[in-house]
Amino acid sequence: MRNFNPVPFVAVAAAAALAAGPAAAHARLVSATPAPNATVAPTRSISLTFSERSVPAFSGFDVVNSAGEKIAAETSFGEDGKTLAGTLARPLAAGVYRIDWRIASSDGHRMTGSYTFTVR
Repeated sequence: MRNFNPVPFVAVAAAAALAAGPAAAHARLVSATPAPNATVAPTRSISLTFSERSVPAFSGFDVVNSAGEKIAAETSFGEDGKTLAGTLARPLAAGVYRIDWRIASSDGHRMTGSYTFTVR
């Protein structure tokens, strides 16, 4: 009867876990204009910057007013692939707004989030 030596299997498992480390990271929102919880003057521009490059076809955001209505924004990605900008047809009126964002990083991970800001 042979003895089973687990060392080669443990070494392979450890190497696989270490190699997968960076790929397991998720894109996160690192800055936004207007910023979360900010009070701002009427604006037509929204900008979200993420920690990783994104796949534009699967990324975007919605601007939602306090009545739950979405406000249309024309969006585009910056050359860095990390900044998603939106332009509204007209400045936002006074009130509380929510940004609901969704992003797909280049490794296929999808993330979502939201935050609010106030227009005075």
